[in-house]
Amino acid sequence: MRFENTKCECGHQNAVGTVLCEACGKPLFEGDEVDSVLEMRYDGVARKSQKASPSWIDRIWNFFSSVKVAVILIVITLIGASLGTIYPQESSFLSIDPTQYYKSTYGTLGQIYYMLGLSHTYESWWFITLLVMIGASLVICSIDRVLPLYRALHRQKIRKHVQFISRQRIVYEGSINQDAEAWLDNMSNVLKKKGYRVIKDNEALLAEKNRFSRWGPYINHIGLILFLLAILARSIPGWHYDYYDGFPQGEAREIPGTPYYLQNDKFTVEYYGKEDMPEQFVKEGRVIPKLFETKATLFKCVDKCGDTRVKPVLEQVAQHNIQLNSPLEYEGLMVYQSDFESRLVAVSPVLSNVDTGEVYGKFELRVQNTATEFQAGPYSLKLTGKYLDFAIGKNGELTTKSQNPNAPAFSFLIKGPNLPSEGLPYLYFALPKDKDQFHQDDINAKLRESLGSGSMPNLRIGLESMKDIIYTNSISYMTVRKETALPLIWIGAGISMIGLVMGFYWQHRRIWLRIDGNRLLLGAHTNKNWYGIRNEVAGALGAVHVEVDAKSIDRGGNKA
Repeated sequence: MRFENTKCECGHQNAVGTVLCEACGKPLFEGDEVDSVLEMRYDGVARKSQKASPSWIDRIWNFFSSVKVAVILIVITLIGASLGTIYPQESSFLSIDPTQYYKSTYGTLGQIYYMLGLSHTYESWWFITLLVMIGASLVICSIDRVLPLYRALHRQKIRKHVQFISRQRIVYEGSINQDAEAWLDNMSNVLKKKGYRVIKDNEALLAEKNRFSRWGPYINHIGLILFLLAILARSIPGWHYDYYDGFPQGEAREIPGTPYYLQNDKFTVEYYGKEDMPEQFVKEGRVIPKLFETKATLFKCVDKCGDTRVKPVLEQVAQHNIQLNSPLEYEGLMVYQSDFESRLVAVSPVLSNVDTGEVYGKFELRVQNTATEFQAGPYSLKLTGKYLDFAIGKNGELTTKSQNPNAPAFSFLIKGPNLPSEGLPYLYFALPKDKDQFHQDDINAKLRESLGSGSMPNLRIGLESMKDIIYTNSISYMTVRKETALPLIWIGAGISMIGLVMGFYWQHRRIWLRIDGNRLLLGAHTNKNWYGIRNEVAGALGAVHVEVDAKSIDRGGNKA
């Protein structure tokens, strides 16, 4: 309800909409319940959102100043944020094609999820708009309330109107049988010992403590606003950077969008032994890394940067042994260890006779730029197929799942003594683990049987030792991040916690006293913990020889 008449009988001109006189505290508009507990929020001072004839700007202000609206916005934002948790967000992957990933991984629902834009919920326009609206609501709610509260607390009159005191929740009315000034001095000393700041004015007294706790919610709001601004600032170019790539050993590679180059000086990996792993892992033949570390050097380009025709001039700025939980840090740039890979370059198998053990010859088989013909003693081998990531198709045909050498396999046609004129087909897996997984010997035995083995020699292609496998220098995969807004996020969270502690663990308590002749009238108010102030008032009165029952001065249960 909004009011127009704001003149008090004490002569003080109050702000439009004020319910209690800002000077004496007398209620300006009497309702039906003249003895009810006063509404003490902001001490009755009006808020901007309570203007009697609001303009369209005032209506926007009133919308965002509503706590109900703020709660609704927060609930909608929480629901929107929960939608982003149904499937992984695009930002959680460093290298995927989202147009295919969600459909292939989660089916039709995944495709719908991607088409609705929920795969990047937290970067979407509607989610950012909700955050901006919550921020606007926090700002306007705070301004709409903190200014009246500040005005009320800094214009407190010591001698309050009788109606103001008698309509508090904690009230005592009685008489004193000694000098009023001396009695007030004694009461003042008692309250000071309880931590109150006491101000006297003739035969009236105001005792107050923990006023700072009233600012706790607004400090909390400042922290939340800073927190939201920091999150929104991540969309500013240069404030947030995320890059993922492989860095081969011994090569300084540019970090795109920055003046920095990163070099993998040496990569080291250690594996758990069989005695350190669960028995099930040992049976499955799993190999689990215990530690992988990249000795890395960070360079900064100081000359000829961005010119692909000449080699840039680099200056070393940082060096660090990067592990999973120990990133390289330099001026806000952080380089994390993410993964590693050792890629197969070539193998050097031999062609031998399984029955006699005779070895006919060794040849080099390269994964990339593979030769098509090989010679091993009297036998010639012709390459008929290469499958870098071996798989068997739906119709039983041999195929490759990708062009990465994850499970390289090669098919040959072998010709030579005692073999059919058309040649002997043979499927060879370059890595020993794949030979066992895909049952190389069983496949080749069936191929021999299909030709009628007869006196055909039992040929086999295989490695003599693991030294015949050649890998590249390990490729270390790094995640490069820069979070300029991160310190602001932590500062905002810290300020918010300070506000919460201030508001939760302290209460703003005030006690008003006035003596008229020998009549004593006392009223007390707090923003929470009424039992605490009730007992405190009863104890103070008892200390000055006014015996009261704590419950008798509490009007109890009414909203204040």
